[in-house]
Amino acid sequence: MKENKTKNLTLFALTWPIFIEIMLHMLMGNADTLMLSQYSDKAVAAVGVSNQILSVVIVMFGFVAQGAAILVAQNLGAEQQKKAGEISVLSISLNLWFSLLLSILLFSCARWILQLMDLPANIMDEAIIYMQIVGGLIFVQALIMTAGAILRSYGHTKDTMAVTIGMNILNVIGNYFVIFGPFGFPVFGVAGVAFSTAISRFIGFLVLIFLLIKRSQGELDFKNFFRYQKSHVKGLLQIGIPSAGEQLSYNASQMVITYFVAQLGTIAITTKVYAQNIMMFIFLFAVAIGQGTQILIGHMIGSGKINDAYERGIKSLQISIFISLFMASIVYVCAKPLFGIFTDDSTIIETGSFLLLLTVILEPGRAFNLVVINSLRAAGDVRFPVYIGIASMWGISVVFAWFFGIYLNLGLTGIWIAFIADEWLRGILMLRRWKGRQWVSMSFVRNKSSS
Repeated sequence: MKENKTKNLTLFALTWPIFIEIMLHMLMGNADTLMLSQYSDKAVAAVGVSNQILSVVIVMFGFVAQGAAILVAQNLGAEQQKKAGEISVLSISLNLWFSLLLSILLFSCARWILQLMDLPANIMDEAIIYMQIVGGLIFVQALIMTAGAILRSYGHTKDTMAVTIGMNILNVIGNYFVIFGPFGFPVFGVAGVAFSTAISRFIGFLVLIFLLIKRSQGELDFKNFFRYQKSHVKGLLQIGIPSAGEQLSYNASQMVITYFVAQLGTIAITTKVYAQNIMMFIFLFAVAIGQGTQILIGHMIGSGKINDAYERGIKSLQISIFISLFMASIVYVCAKPLFGIFTDDSTIIETGSFLLLLTVILEPGRAFNLVVINSLRAAGDVRFPVYIGIASMWGISVVFAWFFGIYLNLGLTGIWIAFIADEWLRGILMLRRWKGRQWVSMSFVRNKSSS
């Protein structure tokens, strides 16, 4: 029965729950901010700045989760269920201790961190409260990421989707009570929202662990929680650290580009925010396809089906490019009504609409990276995407953004030209790497079994 479950996975069956899960994160991820806007503008600012810091910390948890997802998939494909279970428990243990350390730092250093952000004094106290509660319990989010990644590698993407739906519903209900105080319930403001977020995450984690134990059918032996096999730890770090480094580099480069946009004025900043919020619902499809493809290729590589893995990567890329191009075109046609949801400023609507026209060129290039990079990682080729990614993010995206956007005074159009050049250059290089098949000899499962 276990063998059939791993061999009968399909891209569609894996991808549609991932799609809904990510969409919910996009729609509901800012629920705290949206609901707090009815309570206090200062509270919104305090929570917004705190979440910006916390999002960087959450990226750091991804290095163990990413490594676990790939190693578990490869071992399941190789029918090494025991090793998959050992790696699952190890990854949960590693991320727990690492995230607990960061939680303690966030709780004890909240004021100092927020002062570095040059936060106004009138929102400092509320920001500290939110940072200490959510940041102090951020280890729960690390465990959610790890358990969710493992469940998806076992093929149970519907489970993680259902848990995400439940967490979001609990969070919104909790926010409603602590912000609006129905039925005489006391209003707690920022502190209440922080506890609502933390509690909903904790309940979600408990459900994920229950599902993980149930779905693995006894393959998870928590006696290994304190037993760290050197080969497993090495494999997790070899995959995870480069992947996390790439994500951190991307976030840092985007912060620099945002600094450039800030020099263009408030309208430019607002237009960029609205445009990128709309664009999220275009590349969401490519993100889901990329994650589903990673799971499939991990299983194929583990079972030695190299040609099947190669063909799966190419087919997924073709599907992703088509969907990205189609969705970007639809969004451009509807650009003005979409921007009209956010604003009635004609300058923002006109500029934003042109940016969405450029997005028709941008998004197919992004699809290359979201699908092929995940395919390379699943095959064990984790360093090449990092090296090329960092070089292109800073050498192309940042440099071109300054040159076209600021130096040539093309504004946001220049910024989008930089995005297009970066995504397409990286995408073409990643496709060449995939077609070159240098990744064939890089499977962590095969390397370990042959040693």
